[in-house]
Amino acid sequence: MTSTTERQQDPKRAVADVLHMPGPRPNRPSALSTSLSFGWRALLKIKHVPEQLFDVTMFPIMFTLMFTYLFGGALAGSTSAYIQFLLPGILVQTVVMITMYTGLTLNKDIEKGVFDRFRSLPIWRPSPLVGALFGDVARYTLASVIVLILGLVLGFRPSGGPVGVVASIALLLLFSFSLSWVWTMFAMLMRTEQAVMGVSMFILFPLTFASNIFVDPETMPGWLQAFVGVNPISNLVTTIRGLMDGFVDSGQLTLVLLWCAGFIVIFGPLTMRLYNRKS
Repeated sequence: MTSTTERQQDPKRAVADVLHMPGPRPNRPSALSTSLSFGWRALLKIKHVPEQLFDVTMFPIMFTLMFTYLFGGALAGSTSAYIQFLLPGILVQTVVMITMYTGLTLNKDIEKGVFDRFRSLPIWRPSPLVGALFGDVARYTLASVIVLILGLVLGFRPSGGPVGVVASIALLLLFSFSLSWVWTMFAMLMRTEQAVMGVSMFILFPLTFASNIFVDPETMPGWLQAFVGVNPISNLVTTIRGLMDGFVDSGQLTLVLLWCAGFIVIFGPLTMRLYNRKS
């Protein structure tokens, strides 16, 4: 066996001894642990660049106040009456709109070459993508809490109580997580952040504004009612309104869960295929 003195005199021999030192091979990290590690990375990025939280703090406040006081009197006779109808919808709009930033963040990492390093690691391949989505769930939760607190201040009173509110937020987070896979796919396809944002806004604006968020669809033309009826955002808003009022619309809830499953089953594999092939 090589002595300590010999290793000190010959650094190369010392390194070789360490590399060939017998010992158990460390266990391969699990898919969950690596995904959570990347989720923590996403939260650390927010810690070092807190301006990233602007969209989940100021935008919810601005949207809620603006729509409540602009349309409340005209549509419901008073802002206190309108907030009961509006808040579940504006909660959905606020969180769904910020899901597109998932794609923007991933596209930026890809352009910087960070994901090339991630692909070379001996980890579960989807971990960087799933972890980024886990980190964004924290942002969605913060935005939801801000909207709810502001709504309570403005007079919103959910008949379903805390249970209905928690169930509503949980369903919204599940839907937002599922929808984010769409934007991760565009992050792989588009070459710039601006392109990802442009396509995301082109899809999100019709989905959120041509829905039942702001008004009852019965006041709309027949062709628009048909679109609103099959719009996943409308299904989600109707379900959340029911939960906050203390009842469950099983038909609408089933549709929302089917939409969530569809987003993950279709866009998840497509995203991974593009991720593995991206140079």
